[in-house]
Amino acid sequence: MASLQKRIIDALLSRGLLTPEQMEGVLAVQRTQGGSLQALLMERGLVSEADLVAAVSQGIGIPPINLSRMKLDVGLKALIPRDLALQYQLIPISCTGQTLTIAMADPLNVFALDILATMTGLSISPVLATPKDIRDAIDTFYGTGVEETLREMVRKTESNSHTVITGEEGSEAEQLLRQTQEAPVIKLTDAILTRAVRMHASDLFIEPREQSVRVRYRVDGVLQEGPAPPKHLQPAVVSRIKIMSELNIAERRLPQDGHFNFRVDERLIDFRVSVLPSSFGGNVCVRVLDKGEVKLDIDTLGFSPEDLERLKACARRPHGMLLSTGPTGSGKTTTLYALLKMIDSPEKNIVTVEDPVEFDLGGVNQVNVKTDIGLTFAKTLRSILRQDPDVIMVGEIRDAETADMAIKSALTGHLVLSTLHTNSAAGSVIRLVNMGMEPFLINSCVMAVVGQRLVRKVCPKCPERYRPPKGMAEKLGLVDKRGEPLELVRGAGCRACFKSGYAGREVIAETLIMSPQTRELILRRAPEREVQNAARKEGMKTLRDHGLAKVVAHSTTLDEVFRTTIGEVVG
Repeated sequence: MASLQKRIIDALLSRGLLTPEQMEGVLAVQRTQGGSLQALLMERGLVSEADLVAAVSQGIGIPPINLSRMKLDVGLKALIPRDLALQYQLIPISCTGQTLTIAMADPLNVFALDILATMTGLSISPVLATPKDIRDAIDTFYGTGVEETLREMVRKTESNSHTVITGEEGSEAEQLLRQTQEAPVIKLTDAILTRAVRMHASDLFIEPREQSVRVRYRVDGVLQEGPAPPKHLQPAVVSRIKIMSELNIAERRLPQDGHFNFRVDERLIDFRVSVLPSSFGGNVCVRVLDKGEVKLDIDTLGFSPEDLERLKACARRPHGMLLSTGPTGSGKTTTLYALLKMIDSPEKNIVTVEDPVEFDLGGVNQVNVKTDIGLTFAKTLRSILRQDPDVIMVGEIRDAETADMAIKSALTGHLVLSTLHTNSAAGSVIRLVNMGMEPFLINSCVMAVVGQRLVRKVCPKCPERYRPPKGMAEKLGLVDKRGEPLELVRGAGCRACFKSGYAGREVIAETLIMSPQTRELILRRAPEREVQNAARKEGMKTLRDHGLAKVVAHSTTLDEVFRTTIGEVVG
């Protein structure tokens, strides 16, 4: 096993996926805490699943397969139980004669191979696949398991469906505490959290109603309703999440925030919890932070080649300000993280101030603001400047004081990256002016503004081709040389994409470069539309332009582009 790990390490280093210093750090953790090298690398977000599988393949000499392109034999479902498939991360692919081919995340797990051989009475032929592909295949093959768990919970608690917790506040808390320690409540809560991770949800919502409970998952930016627990189990499930987050289960009058870690499919997932009192109990919002799902590579986020080069050029400058703008959930912070990762080096002192810190960036000093004790963005920025930073990332410019400090930092020899909540790139400049920033100061420090959205990508497992109506195609310029509508792609909907027709998201963006003409317009406080039109004449592609280009490339759909670019300023 040691020799195998060494071959995997050599493969990772030779491919340039890790530096020797990063590898030594992970090995030090492994020596003290134990665990597999692959799991530790994934938990820290140092390598993607695809890169790790490629290195394992090189180390063990077994080529990987792409499960998403294979049709699995549903007749093999009875051979291997779902729990066993989850435990050892494997899925049966085919059976020829007395040989059963199994896709595994770890084809050298001798213990799992022996169990399978004994259970099936067949000879086992293992092949390599990514853990993500195996998890997706298990959900498609067996189902997610949450629905079955919920039905089981309902059956077990039917006799107590009218039980109401009564008594003084202290006794209520004690009863809730006892309930949260019961197996059915633990199993139900774990199933809901597990489903959120397997659906690749960014948020989970548990919303109590008068006679029911609603559970919803935000997948690729769109809410989907899921199986809900019985109403009488709502207080226990909410309290269970509070206990996991180390919150006070007796407090029902004030909002509470917390976080906890939970292991799903051998991965440690970070959950950020917000509980808001409502008329029928606590509304729970859980942010799911799966480090293994986030790819902080600026080249793979979806920017056009032109915008990508502009952003990279700005990020490599020694001083100035680069702004990312868009509504909540448009990927602004991920873009800035990816740029920081690109420019990070031992020669640079990089400091971030965020609310909250969402992901740990190795080699970067990250500060979490705490407004309840007076640690605001502006106050933290003042302290950061005394730390002699080269690069500063401000999580969000929310007020005039923070804007003033960020601009002064950029004017005094620092590279400043930050975000703003505006609908367009041009609108961010106007927003700074409206905050009281002098136009000449903005012109002196702002290099570029990128406005962005996230659009859902067509599911690669269920694409279907179609042609839009001719009138619409002509209006949008989606016609060929003969004037006929271009052939486009949309998702038909399958189990892999939960019938949505989409899987994953990518960026559409517009990048406003501060040219002499643009600076002149800002200096005379021109309106947003005028700044936008001037930038378009100089070659800036708008959000709608970039979105339509992705439609033509069969990456997304017209519906997605229209949904995400409503309200765009068009000249």
